[in-house]
Amino acid sequence: MKKLFALLVLCTTMATAQVHRFVYEYKYQPNSKLKDTIYQDLMALDIDAKGSVYKSLHKIQTDSIKAEIWKNFKPGVTTKIDLSGTGSKKGTVSTSVIKDYAKNEVFLLKDLDGQNYKIKEEEKQLWKISPEKKKIGNYTAQKATTSWGGRDWTAWFVEELPFPDGPYKFQGLPGLIVSIEDATGGFKMNMIANKKLQPKVEVKEKSQPNGLVFDGDKAIEISEEKYKKVVKNYIADPAKSIREMASPSSGNRVVVTSSVGGKPLDFKEMIKNKEERVRKSLEFFDNSIEPTLIK
Repeated sequence: MKKLFALLVLCTTMATAQVHRFVYEYKYQPNSKLKDTIYQDLMALDIDAKGSVYKSLHKIQTDSIKAEIWKNFKPGVTTKIDLSGTGSKKGTVSTSVIKDYAKNEVFLLKDLDGQNYKIKEEEKQLWKISPEKKKIGNYTAQKATTSWGGRDWTAWFVEELPFPDGPYKFQGLPGLIVSIEDATGGFKMNMIANKKLQPKVEVKEKSQPNGLVFDGDKAIEISEEKYKKVVKNYIADPAKSIREMASPSSGNRVVVTSSVGGKPLDFKEMIKNKEERVRKSLEFFDNSIEPTLIK
């Protein structure tokens, strides 16, 4: 434990003046029955003195565009934003992970039915370090295993990279996790690049016009148990928000029109369509990286 704390201090000292970005190739199997259907994304683990952020490189790009929009926003003035290049190779992962080193806290940022949730990690990772080592790229990596999130994981970490961190929620080894895979082979994360970035500049949040909220701006902090109930209720009634909007008791008088022809849409049809979309999505995306988070 003392060795891990020393590494954490060293990590903090090294990262004070800069941000270390480690890029991982993430391959995963979204459907438990379709073994040959593999999705992939490029994920960035950005580490600085305070902690780390793990998210899709595509999401980082789109988030920076959103920030640029608000930075240059002036009421009544047309703001030109260059969106060239953002449409190619869209990311498949919308979730993000935040680790706070000082508080030893880990949060998963996840959207469900238009609401952002900040889910606090509660299950600790208990690692078994093996003497087995192998070469990964230019590094000598050491093996470690853990049972966590409803899966058995094998990780390879590098002491030469003195960050007790890793992709997704994985952390707590005496060196950076450069490769990790679950026992089924359905989830694989391998570091493919790393570089140093300019220090992050913290900007105070400013009010946004028209009540618009971008991803991550407003997230409800919630425990894992409460999030499980949210998921359970959503599965039971995925069109609840539409039902409430259409309910006479709500006092709302909402008329939704189609983009083609401008004709009013039927709420019963909207509810039916939403339930069908969610049903198909749940049937296909049945293979979660953390089964225990939704069951």
